[in-house]
Amino acid sequence: MATLRRLLDTPLPTGMTVAVIGISLALPAALYVLADNLRAMAGGWDQTAAISLFLYDETQDADANRVAADLRGWPEIAQVQMITREKALDEFRALGGFEEALEQLTSNPLPVVLAIYPRNEHSPPAQLETLQTKLLELPEVDFARMDTLWLQRFQAILELIQTGVLLLGGLLGMGVLLIVGNTIRLEILNRRIEIEIMELVGATAAFIRRPFLYAGAWYGLLGGLTAWLLVTLAILLLQGPVSRLASLYRSDFPLSGLGLAAIGIILIGSILLGLIGSWIAVNRHLRGTEPD
Repeated sequence: MATLRRLLDTPLPTGMTVAVIGISLALPAALYVLADNLRAMAGGWDQTAAISLFLYDETQDADANRVAADLRGWPEIAQVQMITREKALDEFRALGGFEEALEQLTSNPLPVVLAIYPRNEHSPPAQLETLQTKLLELPEVDFARMDTLWLQRFQAILELIQTGVLLLGGLLGMGVLLIVGNTIRLEILNRRIEIEIMELVGATAAFIRRPFLYAGAWYGLLGGLTAWLLVTLAILLLQGPVSRLASLYRSDFPLSGLGLAAIGIILIGSILLGLIGSWIAVNRHLRGTEPD
């Protein structure tokens, strides 16, 4: 606690150092939260039909039901959902913004659609393309659309963001080491005379090193707490605009923040970075404090 009181006796330098550490740690933490929320959003899209079959306009509901019943017996298919013309038009009307155009229609131009949900073992892209080619051979099918391609691209973007989080976290972690190391080096220079006196009375290197290590740990802990507060504040500020955007799509998407595990990793990691940075600074500069 004596080390903490010493840091609090100089609030401006301490606050500036803690703020820089906090911002450095908050950047990769914010990217992690972004990727985690996008992953949660994509989790609800995994249930999207892999293939949509658009039947010819002259296909009646009875014929579409017969085709759907036949497809449910295929070993590659887990589920088939039929979307009638009326249901498709109702969903289109529910989107809003097309009321005037829909009023000009004299008949329903939308076709019957069969949403195909394959079994897990037939979900890879290559097997989906094979299944789509097989489905296109049905006489009632006009054309087909694979609905998972965009989801696969989205998953690839998520993997890219995750890799970016690791790279950015590593680079900014090295930055935190430099910040703490430089701060501890200045502290050593300011206490040079005190250290020389301690060495004259027989203080060991471990005894002299200990308060600087404590200071590095406190810098790391305070910086980690600052990063957590910054990310939490950003989530609170963004929740309103995100909720309004989701409401336009008739949805509700609450943002999730840092979980307990992520907070623990940030705090423990920041303390370790502070300890390592201070250890390097002390070992490098402590020899220069020996009396002549």
